[in-house]
Order: sequence, then structure tokens, then C-alpha cells
Amino acid sequence: MSAEVVTGRRFAAAPWVRRLQRPLRAGAVLLLGVLVLVMMLPLDPTANDLSQRFAGPSLEHPLGTDQLGRDVLVRLVVGARISIGFTLVVLVICGVAGTLIGTLAGWVGRTLGQLFQRTIDVLVAIPAILIGLVVVAASGGAPGLWSLLLAVVITGWTPFARLTHQLVVRERSREYVEGALAIGASPGRIAFRHVLPNLSRPLLAHLCLRFANVLLTVAGLSFLGLGPQPPTPEWGAMLAEGRQFMFNAPQLVVLPALAVVGTALVVTGIGRALERRRPTGPSGQF
Repeated sequence: MSAEVVTGRRFAAAPWVRRLQRPLRAGAVLLLGVLVLVMMLPLDPTANDLSQRFAGPSLEHPLGTDQLGRDVLVRLVVGARISIGFTLVVLVICGVAGTLIGTLAGWVGRTLGQLFQRTIDVLVAIPAILIGLVVVAASGGAPGLWSLLLAVVITGWTPFARLTHQLVVRERSREYVEGALAIGASPGRIAFRHVLPNLSRPLLAHLCLRFANVLLTVAGLSFLGLGPQPPTPEWGAMLAEGRQFMFNAPQLVVLPALAVVGTALVVTGIGRALERRRPTGPSGQF
């Protein structure tokens, strides 16, 4: 009885949700456009004014200034270019590498497939922080974007490879794949011309969900000093730089933290929406 009531309430609320979807989408696109325009402005995150140290919000500095009199809003915007841009680069590299490896592994025999899965399990168990320490030590103790990129990519491709492997193995039993094999199509053509395009939606949803994980990993490694160094306004580095002023200027910690968490939640929400829209029927035809 209760299940019927709950179902009825959800069905009754659906028209309101549908009415809100269009203005929410339009607002999200407008906000994204404004953010892109702001991020393209020629801003100087290192411009300082020691007479304005720890200044409160004002028309000149909407979010105040930091310990060196630098504009916090400018540093957050420029930090978004670095943090989000770097995360996107990592995701592209990990996504392409993981998808290709997972696709190839999905077409091999069961023995090699199991060996591939065990290898992935081992790599997933290695913390990114440990990889970061090893990479920094191997590079002569000089942390930076290249060291951070290598540390995240070494293990970041594994979730994409695992998901792609599982999806390709499932797709191999579809009728359109069996039909393509029967008429003599090569496995490579089937995999890259027909199977992968049919997996674009779940892979895109996974890409959005992994964005939050990579962003948090990058911020965490930078917070520990394994990423860009001050005065580079990367969000994790800003957290590390502002923690010593947490009690007299908490905004120097709260604002970068909100930027990281808020961005991660928004992109994760997009990924969840794509997951809910994933088709449950046959994924494609030859």
C-alpha cells in the first residue's frame, strides 16, 4: 500500500519537475556561458597590495583579499582555469587510454580477460598519493603540473578500462555483433565502428562521474604540495596556502573548498542524469 502511495506521489510530482527542467537547463547554460567568459578575461592573480591585506568584501574586491592583498575572486577564477582545465586534460588522456585498452581486452579470450581484470585490481589498489610521491622523488623532488599529471594518469585510466571491458564483453553477445562476424567483418571494425559508438552514453556518464574523483585527487595532491607551487592559484594549493590563516581569515580556506566541492557536485549531477537516461534495451545495430 505504501509503495503505491509513494509511486503515486512521484507520478503526481513529475509534471512540476518537467516544467522546471527547461528553465533550469536554460539557466545552467547561461551560467556556464558567463563563467566561460569570466575565465577568459585577462586577470592577474599575483597582483598584490600589502596595504589591503585581509580586506573584507567590497566593490573593488567582491570576495576580499588574502594575506598578500591579492584579490580572492580573481585567484579563484584563474584557479578554475588551472584546476578544471587540468582535470579535463587528465580525463581525456585517461578516457582515451582506458577505453582503447578496455576495448582490446574485451575481444581477447577468457584467460587473458581475467588476467586483465586482476591487473586492473592491483593498479586500483595503489593510492594516487603514493604514486605522486614516487613520481616527485623520481623527478628530483620538483613537484609541478607534469609530475601531478603523471601521478594521476598512471592509475586514472583503470576505471575507464574496467568499465569498457565489461561493456564490450556484454556487447559481444548482441545479435548485431554475431551477424557482423558471420558476414566476415573484422573484430577491429566491429569494435571501433559499431560497438564503441553504442557505448558512448554510459562512457560519457562515467566521464562526468570520474570528473569529481579526479578533481578531488588533483586538489588533494596539490594540497599536500605535490602539485603547482605558490603563487600559482590552483584550488588545492590555495587551500594549503590559506590553512595557516584559517582562524583570522577563514574565507581563504572556505572559498577554494566550496569551489572544489561545488564543481564536483555539479558535474556529478550531470553524470547521474546521463546514467538515468541510459537505454536499457539493445544498445545498437550493425
